[in-house]
Amino acid sequence: MAPASFNPDHRPGQRPAARPSRQAVLKVRGVTVAFGQKTVLENLDLDVWRGEILGFVGASGSGKSVLMRTVLGLNRRRAGEIEIFGVDYDRADDAERMAVDQRIGVLFQHGALFSALTVLENIQVPMREYLDLSPRLMNELARLKLELVGLPQDAATKLPSELSGGMIKRAALARALALDPELLFLDEPTSGLDPIGAAAFDDLIATLRDTLGLTVYMVTHDLDSLFAVCDRIAVLGGKHVLVEGTIDTMLDCPDAWVQAYFRGPRARAIVHSAA
Repeated sequence: MAPASFNPDHRPGQRPAARPSRQAVLKVRGVTVAFGQKTVLENLDLDVWRGEILGFVGASGSGKSVLMRTVLGLNRRRAGEIEIFGVDYDRADDAERMAVDQRIGVLFQHGALFSALTVLENIQVPMREYLDLSPRLMNELARLKLELVGLPQDAATKLPSELSGGMIKRAALARALALDPELLFLDEPTSGLDPIGAAAFDDLIATLRDTLGLTVYMVTHDLDSLFAVCDRIAVLGGKHVLVEGTIDTMLDCPDAWVQAYFRGPRARAIVHSAA
């Protein structure tokens, strides 16, 4: 579903414009997900374009994280097809699936770091799973990822319980980047962070996208993130993608929930800046 309103030269925020391509690295077609008698997603379509940061929003409990987990194969779907890098994961053999897995990085909502492992050991988990590297090389690569996300080197030996909320997010991001992925999934990456920390994390994501050529799929409630770093926004409503496009598209959408979300009291600064 290629959105007619998507302008690859447009950036809602203040950073220099990136140029996402029209190549879809993720295609979701007709996806339906249900838990028992409750249908959460129904006949949902979505594309994520190479090089973009897509913000995926919706009301609490609408199924935003469910879709992300379904794309990652953590939830079963009742219908529909999902292609990642042109590969139908359901029909792929083990070698094709492993190749796709190594091109994906995931940051879960609360970091999901292993509590008994140090930060360095957490970052090395994907390396141990997919690569055959010496301990010395894994240590060097893991420390490089620490530097990449802006963590001090002394964080390497700390346990997750010794980290602040912002440091946990960055450590989890370093692990998500362990295999140099092309497609990065972020689930509420700025939740629980203060405004300054959230802004710094947004800037980090945009910098990493621009530097590493990442494509980013970001589930978020954060209006500031949507305005500052997202090239495009998709809104989940009524079990499918209700509208997608730029901030201007959201402001012009007549849907009552979209208007309340993007023009409500907490959105005043965004509306003022977009005007």
